[in-house]
Amino acid sequence: MAGKNIGRIGIWSMELRFGDKALAADAAAELDDLGYGAIWVPGGIGGALLDDLDHLLGATSRATIASGILNVWKHEPAEVAAWFMALPADRQSRVLLGLGVSHSHIIGETWGKPLALMRDYLDKLDAEGLPAEHLCLAALGPKMLELSGTRTAGAHPYLVTPEHTASARAVLGQGPLLAPEQGVVLESDPAKARELARGALSGYLQYPNYRNSWARQGFTEQDMAGGGSDRLVDALFAWGSAADIAKRVNAHFAAGADHVCLQVVTGAGLDVNAARPVWRELAGVLI
Repeated sequence: MAGKNIGRIGIWSMELRFGDKALAADAAAELDDLGYGAIWVPGGIGGALLDDLDHLLGATSRATIASGILNVWKHEPAEVAAWFMALPADRQSRVLLGLGVSHSHIIGETWGKPLALMRDYLDKLDAEGLPAEHLCLAALGPKMLELSGTRTAGAHPYLVTPEHTASARAVLGQGPLLAPEQGVVLESDPAKARELARGALSGYLQYPNYRNSWARQGFTEQDMAGGGSDRLVDALFAWGSAADIAKRVNAHFAAGADHVCLQVVTGAGLDVNAARPVWRELAGVLI
């Protein structure tokens, strides 16, 4: 029942998947000890995601290990189900597979209709016996959110605001998991904080899925131009002191989130050690 047992606060981290493996294992063990309920790693790029989930499962004993997301174009349902079913029961209980359809400009000509593709993928996982409570969907729009609530444990929205969390909860209703990602910058100087946030945001600004999501949230083409307006950056990233960041996290909870996973932006790329002091400080105010 991973979808129901991930606690309130998690860490979403590129460093723990693509950074130094030994450091990542040590840091994951520390996150487990600090009380973070889940460790999320990306899967949109890089094909060895299941091996990387194994690595983190081996480094931890309590935290759920979650994918944010497993790219359904890169992993056949039978492969995913066989991997899951081969895990010992104690590790199965700590797996939450966030699934996503990626983006048309990345996949190319074979891109299909997202909803139909995801329904078919879920049908195949179900046929293989993978329990729905160990799945969630990278859902932004209302139709994918609805699918996430009826076919999986719930939804894992990315690059969203507390206002999106409220609208997502309205679609999901009570019961399904709602676990938004929240980018955070532990920096109180506005110029420095926004510079770091824009560095993390820049790669996503031309993704149609995100632009459509932000438009639904009331942001304009002008907000999405260049490196993103201050209004967009401040809405998508919580910056300031640990207490300031906690206020944003609590706004997601007030809007209906069950779990918030924090993506710490350090500006240090995949350096695991740059993120660890921030993870510790945030644990002190959020856990």
